[in-house]
Amino acid sequence: MSKRGLSVEEKKTKMLEIFHDTSEFYTMKELEKLGPKLKGVVQQTVKEIVDDLVSDDLVCFDKIGTSNYYWSFPSTAGATKQAALSKVQQELQSVNAKIEETSEALEKAESGREDTAERRKLLVALSAVQAESTALKDELAAFGAADPIRYERKKAATQVCKDAAYRWTDNTMILLGFATTLGAEEDQMRAMLGMSEDWDDLK
Repeated sequence: MSKRGLSVEEKKTKMLEIFHDTSEFYTMKELEKLGPKLKGVVQQTVKEIVDDLVSDDLVCFDKIGTSNYYWSFPSTAGATKQAALSKVQQELQSVNAKIEETSEALEKAESGREDTAERRKLLVALSAVQAESTALKDELAAFGAADPIRYERKKAATQVCKDAAYRWTDNTMILLGFATTLGAEEDQMRAMLGMSEDWDDLK
């Protein structure tokens, strides 16, 4: 059986490792040699992968003389992940606002009214954004762990996220409880949203 080739994301990760392992500046010609030699990335794909990393703001480049030089440091990647995390948190605030509006509308509805499609859509959106937020926080934790200043900032940010997670969880559980008073089955709602029995047990 032939060995499976690297996926695009795996190639990105391996090319990024070249920069982070050395903290050096490279020309494209140098990267096209190092990619296959150090990380097993096919030479013909190196330029495309590096261009993707530049587009993702994970690799920087500048033209000096007639050559383009590329570089990336762990702190740069960490800042990009932090910006992405901030964006997700803003999206969460927007989703929470919409859920609050939907909750107010449900309170005015007649007893026994079935759950609305809009509310189900918002709950699914909340679950997806929470998952993305968790993934981004995990990725962010991999960058700059040795820097005490960055560690303290991340520690403070983690507490903010944890407090927000409690609020998001409380909001979701309130809505879940309200839905059951309108005739919805809690087990079905949990199954639809992928909520396990200990989903609301935040450590």
